[in-house]
Amino acid sequence: MSRQWEGHFGERSAATERQRIALEAGGIGTWCWDLVADRMSWSAQMFRNLGLSPRSDGDLYARLLEAVHPTERESANDAFHRFRAYPGPMRLEVRLVWPSEEPHWVVFLGQVITDGDGMPSEMLGITIDSTRRRRNEEEAAAALGQSEQQLRELNGELAVRAEERARELGASRAQMQAIFDNTPDWLTLFRATADGRFVYEDMNRATEIAYGLDREQVIGYALEEILGIEQAQLPLRLMQACIETGQNQRYNAQRSMAGVTRSIDVMFVRVPERHDGDYRIMATARDITERKAAEATLRSNEEQFKRLVQGVTDYSLYMLALDGKVASWNAGAQRIKGYAPEEIIGQHFSRFYTEEDRQNGEPERALATAAREGRFEKVGWRVRKNGERFWANVIIDAIRDGDGDGEIIGFAKITRDITEQRDARAALDRTREALYQSQKMEAVGQLTGGIAHDFNNLLTAVIGSLEIAGRRVSDDTVKRLIANAMRGAQRGAALTQRMLVFARRQQLDVQPVDIPSLVRGMREMLERSLGPSVLIETRFPLSLEWVKTDPNQLEMALLNLMVNARDAMPEGGPIIVAARPETVASGRGQLHPGSYVCLSVTDTGEGMDDGTLSKAMDPFFTTKEVGKGTGLGLPMVHGLAQESGGELVLKSQKGQGTTAELWLPVAEKSPVAAAETRAPAPSQDSPTLTVLVVDDDPLVLTNMTAMLEDIGHTVFEAASAREALAILRRENAIQLVLTDQAMPQMTGLQLIEEIKSGWPDLPVILASGFAELPPGADPLLITLAKPFLQYDLAQAVKAALEDPQKRRVVRFRMPKA
Repeated sequence: MSRQWEGHFGERSAATERQRIALEAGGIGTWCWDLVADRMSWSAQMFRNLGLSPRSDGDLYARLLEAVHPTERESANDAFHRFRAYPGPMRLEVRLVWPSEEPHWVVFLGQVITDGDGMPSEMLGITIDSTRRRRNEEEAAAALGQSEQQLRELNGELAVRAEERARELGASRAQMQAIFDNTPDWLTLFRATADGRFVYEDMNRATEIAYGLDREQVIGYALEEILGIEQAQLPLRLMQACIETGQNQRYNAQRSMAGVTRSIDVMFVRVPERHDGDYRIMATARDITERKAAEATLRSNEEQFKRLVQGVTDYSLYMLALDGKVASWNAGAQRIKGYAPEEIIGQHFSRFYTEEDRQNGEPERALATAAREGRFEKVGWRVRKNGERFWANVIIDAIRDGDGDGEIIGFAKITRDITEQRDARAALDRTREALYQSQKMEAVGQLTGGIAHDFNNLLTAVIGSLEIAGRRVSDDTVKRLIANAMRGAQRGAALTQRMLVFARRQQLDVQPVDIPSLVRGMREMLERSLGPSVLIETRFPLSLEWVKTDPNQLEMALLNLMVNARDAMPEGGPIIVAARPETVASGRGQLHPGSYVCLSVTDTGEGMDDGTLSKAMDPFFTTKEVGKGTGLGLPMVHGLAQESGGELVLKSQKGQGTTAELWLPVAEKSPVAAAETRAPAPSQDSPTLTVLVVDDDPLVLTNMTAMLEDIGHTVFEAASAREALAILRRENAIQLVLTDQAMPQMTGLQLIEEIKSGWPDLPVILASGFAELPPGADPLLITLAKPFLQYDLAQAVKAALEDPQKRRVVRFRMPKA
């Protein structure tokens, strides 16, 4: 049973540094053999036990066999292969090849573990240096064997002599004396005198050597004169009892003789016949010093192992009787389960199971499995003394008497609290899912941004052409058709703005915004858009700080949220628009510490279940019918919140409505101070210029040329940045450059750097379907967001001609449809 404990303890004890130190202090090495990968791993003590240098490279099993003495190498290899073929415990003791060439032995204790299919998959175990025990046992066995052999020889000789004496009456006493003298045990003959003394009458050579005295120095002297009064007291009493009762007397004692303290086993036997009226006592003594030392070492090792088991606090280690009652209890069991030993020993182990598991018979099945298969292992909920549940890994091993082939005498149980590992694994899974969603959103955002950019290029050509065509026709029907097409194109432009906000590639016009004023300004449009079945209710505090965001995008976001709220209430109902101040003391979600205003839109509609709510902000996800939703509304609002430094939070329950909270940071500047920083709008008057237009899209290039020529400018066209540089070198009349940003080989920003180098005073306007300043751009650079109107183009030309030192930052953008 002790070896089984050692196996299971070694199997688990390497989990913590504290256990490692304890194992190394006891000279116990641990090893693990992955039978599937055929790879072993050892602790540092394992290397020391085998006399090897601690390095883990190479085939450790091959190194193990090399460490085994050649005379035992083949049998050790066969034993390991037998053990790895069957589940259960293993024990093997082998002789090693030691660097000092001194004989060394080591004991392997282990357990073969099976996988889910019952096939051996892993061997776990420990090694213990058994050299000292082996030497002691061999020396003791040799001494005992020699003594027994010699005693047998003596007995044989005595029998022969007795037979000879019986047959020959008068056998020589010299022969008996030779036997007496040559036995390795100490033989001494005492004469019991009438005055109660015991006098040495004869002694053999072994006794002379032990005493360190010659016969002449002992024979004729009383026992106390040789041993001393103190050491003689016990043997004197026992010899007197032997004389009086005729019964043999025996004792163990330590004697200091010849300058050495030794442990001896002494027996007194009364000689049946008296001689000259006195009894004789034959004393036999055997030196058991080495045997006592071996027994003390064994007791010490067992006690040390018990202390080690008690010292393990990360594992619950205890024994169960056959009926499932707790038979032992370590400190780890008390820490994990909360019971003191006196509270739990003798109680049935089923009290650690949940009520559901007890009713389902789980404890009984666990013991039955361990008894049938040798081991039961499972993870599940267990209950502490205070009623708290914890997630546990449980192993129950059957313990058999003898060498493991006998009857089951109990069970060894190991319980490990893995609640933290379970929670950590769940947190890791959530982190991976969040990372996957983030990567997915990034990929969709890049795709969406690219599509929006291409649509903006197309809409630039469409809107510019419609605008010029609308001024050149007089037919009212055609004008209405052109106006209708223009509204459609503007709605397309608004949609691409939503896509760019979602993709976080829309440059926001961030400024202080008064939410109550913005909502009041939208009320008429909201009532018209939402219809008569919806009642709009606003709840704003009397004093509310202004927020920092893009007012146009905030209007679009608020309209999106309220349209979603209306669609969630087919029968109509109230929509509550509210705002409240909030302070975030420490980081929460995506919010940094600071002051915020929470703008919320609440409906009393159908609500969303958890699955729908988790996908609500995914791009292109919609629960509306085909043609009634793009799936970009909430992603656009989410993008606006993130670009503004805030957060969008959705709260919903099925059948109880939905609340969308848009958290926006409070503006750092007052509205008045912010207004003072704005420059006056540029005048619409501008001189006639010679303009170089650069764009790799022929439709956009033709459209911008037509819009500039319609204003009265002279235009040169270039389909690439390199072509534009060639025209600038050739034509000295160029007064302004209008260039696209996204072009192959050389971007618009790179072209502008070339222009600054060769023509530093030449004004430049940058047009982009992303409507954002690329990284590293001049903050005073005039930009046009595609698509744009002819008026915006004229204003950009006007701004580009201003003094750069007085120039304001201009972002021309398509008005809302």
